[in-house]
Amino acid sequence: MKKVLIVDDEPSIVTLLTFNLEKEGYHVTSANDGLVGYELALNESFDFLILDIMLPRLDGMEITKRLRQEKVQTPILLLTAKDDTIDRILGLEIGADDYLTKPFSPREVLARMKAIFRRMEPRQGTEAVTEAPIEEAPALLQIGDIIADLTNFQVTVKGTPIFLTPKEFELLVYFMKRKDRVIDRDTLLDRIWNYDFAGQSRIVDVHVSHLREKIETDPKNPQYLVTVRGFGYKFQRPKV
Repeated sequence: MKKVLIVDDEPSIVTLLTFNLEKEGYHVTSANDGLVGYELALNESFDFLILDIMLPRLDGMEITKRLRQEKVQTPILLLTAKDDTIDRILGLEIGADDYLTKPFSPREVLARMKAIFRRMEPRQGTEAVTEAPIEEAPALLQIGDIIADLTNFQVTVKGTPIFLTPKEFELLVYFMKRKDRVIDRDTLLDRIWNYDFAGQSRIVDVHVSHLREKIETDPKNPQYLVTVRGFGYKFQRPKV
């Protein structure tokens, strides 16, 4: 049974989500205080976190930021009453996996959760027919000195383990499976974020920048994840 932590200071939201999640077979823990929620997420094991942005003592953004700094990779869905693109982008930049604006349907929350769980699972030939076929991926992907373990969600560079957020890991694996292909930003937005962020290419650029900082010897002169100006990005084996 998957364990979900809800951190929200609106009792009606907590009650609504708890009822619907438990009906779907999830085990739910809740907190109405940001600091309490952070300590629970840091010290206990959960499969999914649902965090309101506006919380007493510690807001959802800060919880997300601190958890990612502590290398907690549990998927995070942020909730907010603000329909603010800046908040949405910032939340994703600091490591959240998805973002939902209040009011929302519990069915939408469940759908987003299931989509994130699916994206975390190793994919085996599930790409859309409109995309060129790729070879079925092995449990380990290796390009140059970079190795991605698809079973344990771990990455090493030159034998050294590196920490990636779930979204960074997914982005890296997506690129590695398509070595030497040029991939445009709109495709990445659709495939990695799984729903419409039309015009929000900054999200892709920020995540690519973060990824380069972790996998490249010189992020300003990348050898693996290169920019193809006017088209997008390409992942390649470093040139000797």
